[in-house]
Amino acid sequence: MAPEVIAISHPDDISQAREATRLLAVEIGFDAVSCEEIAIVTSELASNLIKHAQGGSLRLAASGAGERVWIQIESQDSGPGIADVERALTDGFSTTGSLGYGLGTVNRLMDEVLITSQPRQGTQILCKRWLRKEPMTVGTFPLEFGVATCPYPGMEVNGDAFVIKRWGTHALVGVIDGLGHGPLAHDAAEAARQFVETHYDQPLDVLFLGVARTCHSTRGVVMALARFDFDLPVAGLPSIHNELLQSGTKNQKSGLKLTFASIGNIEQRVLSELKPMNFIVRRGVLGGSAPKVVVTEHPWDSASLLVLHSDGLRTHWRWEDFPGLVDQSAEEIARQLLRTLTKDEDDATVLVSKGAHAN
Repeated sequence: MAPEVIAISHPDDISQAREATRLLAVEIGFDAVSCEEIAIVTSELASNLIKHAQGGSLRLAASGAGERVWIQIESQDSGPGIADVERALTDGFSTTGSLGYGLGTVNRLMDEVLITSQPRQGTQILCKRWLRKEPMTVGTFPLEFGVATCPYPGMEVNGDAFVIKRWGTHALVGVIDGLGHGPLAHDAAEAARQFVETHYDQPLDVLFLGVARTCHSTRGVVMALARFDFDLPVAGLPSIHNELLQSGTKNQKSGLKLTFASIGNIEQRVLSELKPMNFIVRRGVLGGSAPKVVVTEHPWDSASLLVLHSDGLRTHWRWEDFPGLVDQSAEEIARQLLRTLTKDEDDATVLVSKGAHAN
């Protein structure tokens, strides 16, 4: 589709741009809710052009083929530029006295956001939203997940959050810990969880960047995410995608691929017969002072087991302390670890991933 460029200089141009974006999104195949969200992004970008740069242009385009189709919105102006790009993406930040939700909304509703700005030379904002098609149906998913969580004693809300998302032949799990405990920690963890769950199929580094931007206006979070894929070849292991779809053999080596990333003090434990996995954990706080996340990939099989837990559980424990536990369901493993290891002085969450046929 040929790109469409719309000049923005008057409030009436906002409606034109919004409608053009909605029509393009419909033509590509986005559902009604997604079309409205994309139109909202266009309104925010067009409004910013008028409020901050005395006008500019929006370029609408669609690209991709097959499973990778997206809509792209590019905002360009010759205004004063953005002094602090990351701060501008924070909900509540404004230089014009408005509510300040413009770029924060763009960050939440689009899958990729790239901002280039120079003082007195203008700003370019490039954002994309991927078309999510209905995933293939998998008869037997090769993994099972279990989670157990509890708030700080006496608190009504939990400062921890977790993610368990399955789609097609993929899964994403994670543990999120808002700094401290109580309502402010809960708000931070929930903001991070909502971003991850609405962008679940994006690369892990994109998810961490989006959460960092989303949590700028909160007290911040630490987070660990693990993605499992079993329709992709893994170095050193054969591709057995068709075998997985057709077989439920007990203890079958599944050839899953695990992709992992973490910032902060979320504990991770792996029980596996495969070679040791060197997870690279960066210290910091998402929404505060956090370095760039390091994403690593590892072969995985159906006999392996991964535990993620927040610092509300004691870290000095061994599998030998729990004889027979690894043979239990993921849910039971999570519950027993929480019962035994909780410190009783913080929010606590434990999430377990293991082979569905490893019992």
